[in-house]
Amino acid sequence: MLPTTSTSPSLLSRPVVRGLGAAALLGAAGLGYAAGYEVRAFTLRRAELPVLPAGSEPLKVLHLSDMHMTPYQKRKQAWVHGLAALEPDLVVNTGDNLAHQRSVPVVLDALGDLLDVPGVFVLGSNDYFAPSTRNPVRYLLPDDGQRNTHTPALPWRDLRDGFTARGWLDLDNRRDELTVRGVRFAFAGVDDPHLEYDDLAAVAGPADPTADVRLGVCHAPYLRVLDAFAGDGYDAVLAGHTHGGQLCLPVKGAIVTNCDLDPARAKGLHRHPADSRPGDPAGAWLHVSAGLGTSPYVPVRFCCRPEATLLTLTACPA
Repeated sequence: MLPTTSTSPSLLSRPVVRGLGAAALLGAAGLGYAAGYEVRAFTLRRAELPVLPAGSEPLKVLHLSDMHMTPYQKRKQAWVHGLAALEPDLVVNTGDNLAHQRSVPVVLDALGDLLDVPGVFVLGSNDYFAPSTRNPVRYLLPDDGQRNTHTPALPWRDLRDGFTARGWLDLDNRRDELTVRGVRFAFAGVDDPHLEYDDLAAVAGPADPTADVRLGVCHAPYLRVLDAFAGDGYDAVLAGHTHGGQLCLPVKGAIVTNCDLDPARAKGLHRHPADSRPGDPAGAWLHVSAGLGTSPYVPVRFCCRPEATLLTLTACPA
């Protein structure tokens, strides 16, 4: 007679069942934390960037990115509005401001007095196209090459015009300059590399050697863009797009970056190339903002709070 297999739980299976139950509870608690608390735990980061000429007084640069703003996100709007109290000398906006057809006036209102501060900006993919539903698991996988360009266009021209009407410089595939408190900045920027809208040829060439500070600006920190800016002699590059990994692991940090940048540099201040040293003419500083928002269809962050960064530019070491 063949042995039969029971489908009822045995004593040996109970620890497994308990373990699965505990894992399910832990996962549910983690999801509740990520969606209910951390995604709204807006945080101001601070960092020092030594790029000013010797003897210069420090300058404050507010780096904003990836707001992904919708009209109903009142807490985020109020938090962004309050950043004007920092009294920055310069604002750098690295894109993905929008997440809704009616977001342009909301973004402009939230920025408020910051629009009276000298500023520069580039656009990101989510300024151009409306967000769509997507599987959250995709945030844990490498970039698959698919781009969200089949959804309705967002009013990016209104956003651009709203910024430029207040004096901010549009750096999408453009070079320009500003003088801030007596310090002359030379900028180069590209349109969104994630959508392959970047035109590096339009901004190619050595950075202005007579400028006091040379900054590259882009939305998505693809290596081709970072290499070009570093090779042309820009002191630093500011970018966003990565959301800092968005769903990160404790201690380890980001798993993916949604571009070809290594996860170890998904957010914060680093060097590019990664093995370059300050003062290396072939290298530049790289600051990647983890950003302030998410897609409205995946409103979760884990071990990666939404952020803006106040960069204090200081004199280069002698």
